[in-house]
Parts: sequence; C-alpha cells; structure tokens
Amino acid sequence: MGSHKHLDKASAAGLLVALGIIYGDIGTSPLYVMQAVIGTNKITNDVVYGAVSCIFWTLTLQTTIKYVILILRADNKGEGGILALFALVRRRAAWLTVPAIIGASTLLADGIITPPISVSSAVEGLRILYPDIQTIPIVIGILTLLFIIQVFGTTIVGRAFGPVMMIWFLMLAVLGVAQVIDHPEIMKSLSPVYAYRLLANHHGGFWMLGAVFLCTTGAEALYSDLGHCGRGNIRISWVFVKTCLILNYFGQGAWLIVHSGDLLNGRKPFYEIMPDWWLLPGIGIATTAAIIASQALISGSFTLISEAIRLNFWPKVRLVYPSDQKGQLYVPSVNWLLWAGCIGIVLYFKESSHMEAAYGLAITLTMIMTTILMSVYLYVKRVSKSIVIVFLVIYLAIEGSFLAANLLKFTHGGWVSLVLATVIGLVITVWLKAYYIKMRLTEFESLEKYIGPLKELSNDISIPKYSTHLIFMSNASRESEIENKIIYSIFYKRPKRADIYWFVHVETTDEPYTMDYHVNTLAEDDVIKVTFRLGFRIEQRINLFFRKVVEDMVLNKEVDITSRYESLSRQNITGDFRFIVLERYLSLENNLPFMEELIMKIYFGIKSITTSEDKWFGLDSSSVKVEKVPLVLTPSEKIRMKRVYS
Repeated sequence: MGSHKHLDKASAAGLLVALGIIYGDIGTSPLYVMQAVIGTNKITNDVVYGAVSCIFWTLTLQTTIKYVILILRADNKGEGGILALFALVRRRAAWLTVPAIIGASTLLADGIITPPISVSSAVEGLRILYPDIQTIPIVIGILTLLFIIQVFGTTIVGRAFGPVMMIWFLMLAVLGVAQVIDHPEIMKSLSPVYAYRLLANHHGGFWMLGAVFLCTTGAEALYSDLGHCGRGNIRISWVFVKTCLILNYFGQGAWLIVHSGDLLNGRKPFYEIMPDWWLLPGIGIATTAAIIASQALISGSFTLISEAIRLNFWPKVRLVYPSDQKGQLYVPSVNWLLWAGCIGIVLYFKESSHMEAAYGLAITLTMIMTTILMSVYLYVKRVSKSIVIVFLVIYLAIEGSFLAANLLKFTHGGWVSLVLATVIGLVITVWLKAYYIKMRLTEFESLEKYIGPLKELSNDISIPKYSTHLIFMSNASRESEIENKIIYSIFYKRPKRADIYWFVHVETTDEPYTMDYHVNTLAEDDVIKVTFRLGFRIEQRINLFFRKVVEDMVLNKEVDITSRYESLSRQNITGDFRFIVLERYLSLENNLPFMEELIMKIYFGIKSITTSEDKWFGLDSSSVKVEKVPLVLTPSEKIRMKRVYS
C-alpha cells in the first residue's frame, strides 16, 4: 500500500532510535497495569491468569496486528498519524472530518494525562524505601523541568533515549524471567481460554478490560512516529519490545499467583518483583523511562498541532524549530497548556492509582476513529470489500468492548479526559467551520480584468510610489482570480502605486513535505502571481521562499528587479520589496444566523490572542504592512431613513 520502499529498511541505528522515540508510553505500562487490574480486590488465580491472558492477546490483536502489521502500511509519503491518514482520504467524503476531529482531540487529551501517570507510577516506588516521602512535589518538579527543556530542543537529550530504553526493556525482561522460572505455571495464560473465562464467567470480569486496555494505550504513537523511525525499524524493534513486555507481565502474574488471597494494599507488583538491592537503581531507570515516555507524548502533541494548523483544524499559533533536525518542533502555547494540564492532573488525582481510573477512555475513542479512517483507506486502495468489512467489524467489536469497559471510569475521573477532549474538539470545530464560512462568502474577481488598470496605476506619476515591488498575500486558489478586498486595498483604500504587483498564494497539500511553486506572469514586469504548494509539515517561511522564486526568475531573465528610481537604477541597485497582509475583522454590518455569528465571534476572539498573519507566513516585519479590512459576511438589512426639511 505505502509506496516508500526505504521505509521498510532497518538499521542498527534506526532500531535504537525507534526504541527511544516511540515505545515510551506502551513501554512504561507495566508500571501500573497489573496494579490497576487487581485494584482493591483480593488477588485470585482466575483474575491473574485471565488478566495476563487478556494483556497478551490485546498486545497481539490490537498493537501487533492492527497497528504494526496493518496500519503502518498506510503512510502518507512516509508520514503517519491520524491526521496524516485523514489527509489521504479526506477528499472521499465530507463526513470523514468528524472521526478526524474526534481522533485528534482525544489524542491531545491523552497527551495531558500520560506524563503524570507515567512519572507518578515510577516515583511512587520510592515509598518502598522511604514510606513517608512526599512524591507529589517530586513529580511536579520532574514534569516542570521536562517542559522547560522543550524550549531548547531535544536533539541532545534524544540521542540518549535509545540506549536508556534498551536498558529499560532488558530490565523488564530479566525481572519477568526471574519470576517465570520460579513459577512456570503462569505460562498457561498464553491460552485465550483464560481470557474468555475472565470476561464471560468471572463476576465483573468484563469491566476489567478498562484496566487491561492500559497495556496498549501507546499503540497510536507507533503510527504517529512512522516518519521519524520508518516501518522496518518499528516492526523489527516491536518484536524485541513485545517480548520484554510480555515477559514482565507474566513475571508480575507469577508473583501475584504466589500472593493469591492477599490484598495489594498499595503495593506495586512491578516493584515487588525487584530484588531489594536493585530497588533504587530500578526506580531511577523507571523514572527515566517515564520521562522519555512523557517526552514522546509532548513531541507528538507538537507535531499533531502543526499538522492541524495546516489542515485548518487549529489557530495559527507560533511554531519554533529549535534545530535543523527533521521533526524537531516546539510550540510554546501548547507546551505551557500541556504543562498546566499535567500539573492540574497531578494535584487533582494525587496518586497514580487514581489516575488509572481516568486513563484510557479518551485514547479508546482515538483508536476507534483510526479504525474508521483506515477502513476508508483500505476501500480507496481497492482492497476487497469483504476484507474491509471483516477488519471494520472485528476492530470495532474489540475497541467497542474496551470503550464500554472504560465508560465505567467516567465517574471515577474519566470525565476529566473527555472534558479536555471536548474543549479541544470545540476549538477544532469552530476553526474549521469559520474557515468554511469565510471561504464561502469571500468574493473573488478575475485578475485579468484589472491588468489594464494596474498598468495605468503603475505609470501614473501623479500618485506617490508606494513600493517598487508590492506583494499581496492572497487566499485565491485559482491563478486567474484575486479577492476583491485586495483590489479595494490597491485602488480605493489608498492608491498603491508600484512597478510590479505580485500576488502570492499558499496552498497546503495532503502530502507532508511538498515544496513546489508555480509562476503565472499575467503581464510581463507588471503583474505576477506565485502559487506555493507546501506540505502540511513544511514550515511556512514565505519570505525565504519568495526570495528564492525571485532569484530563479532573475536567472531565467523572466523579471527585472532593478530599482525603477532613476538614480538607483544607474547604480544597478535592487528595488525595494513590500509585503501587504490583509488581516480581517468581523464587520458590524452583518446579519448572520445566530450559530454562524457565534462561531465567527469565537473565531475572531481566539484569533486576537494567537500569532498574526505576517508572523505566521514568516515575513520580515521591516518590510510588511498589515492592513485591517472588514469581513462583511452578510450585509445587514437596508437602512430606511427619511430626510426631513426644517
């Protein structure tokens, strides 16, 4: 299905990078899964065998078959993730926007709860050695430091991620094997019969799926980081990762079997299988792995937001690229919102055992939405309808069961992640609806009919020259059209005389890394339209890109950029360039339906506190003029006034 053969290649370095980047969330799940399964109930053999069996088959069916084998095949020019998948299929049907919005918002909400639960679960191991230690300040300190270092980029730290996670997974395997050797009967859990008995026969067994699901919450990250690691590296490294995870879960199961009939009383099976002499280094490695897991979620959230912006799903917030490394991205507003969310989660829930009650509900919805979009993708790729239906039915049944079980968590804290997802979903919906309202009611005119008037204006020496080269940022996708607001700005607002008029349009493509441009010279050395086609992961540095276009055109003798001022022209000095960005505001002269008016008010309210258009396009502030123009969406009713004479 994916056409990028290089994605299937694997290398030792690539495998190490994959370990460091994508397995943080799923790799740290042994810290809390078995504790969540047992909860406050007595340990029983049926529950332990059944739960370990459920975990094994969940990792097999959900993570291995669905994500590693099937969904990784759906790459968008080498990139993965729910929005990359949406970009592949969105032109097929308008309704596909709904699963994309739900999937993206629940994935972002999950990114707020994963760092607190991972770090808290690791740090709480210190209580075994120091029973009275206060873990909340330590967790808050670690999370705060983690979000502060985002400002500097994570290139240097990232290099250490792979080796650390290798040590982590080897530790999981060794700890698990030590228990399994002593109690090999736990291997019976490989049989799906034990999973079936737990779900079908054990009282309340089905609802334990909510805790079991925590073992696969990081599966979506495998797909999101496809572009960073490559399909081959992910698939091969997953064999190692899954083996280590299964061994550790089986080891915890073996320890629980020995303690059948007891209560956990706050004990963590993960730390109980550690020898006493290894506890302190083990807690240190676990905390480091939890930090890496959090880092992966934060980086993933930044990438998701940058994609959402280019797909008109999110306000144009400031994006920072701390290094030249592909994928290195920092989004200040999102970073501090995530930090506030994470600290709020820690202060509200206090214990990782309480966070488990809220965790998993949002990400279940993400997985269901991915299943729906993947089914459409398979259909588009002309896969047999029967295979598509089988895929859809099986995974909707599995994930529907997980969702039903997770809904039990709603009153225990699950509502927190759903409220977060709802708020994020509302922002996305408002932004998208506002975009369509603007595009539907923006008036475009034929640029060709203004070529004559533009030439005349250019030669009219009675009007002071505004600039040698005047560049307007345009939303008109057709090369022959222009917004009437730009025409109004040139001829009516204040006549803007220039030697050459440039109109620049930026089109965001469904491919991630497209960097094309097309030049349409409507009148030589007078009117030129440039259309950039940029992928949804490309930084919009229009100042730089436009300069490159002009250099190419000068080289090809398509345009003369020498200053038209006589004294400067004799010196062969390049003419000045000036960008004009039209920033719209909602006109009072509107008679919109209530819902549309509300959407537009929220849209402009959010827009007023986000990045301005000129900064978003990467334009040099010294050569940019931002003009405010009213967005008259629907003119209000005609005013009937009567003239009176005294």
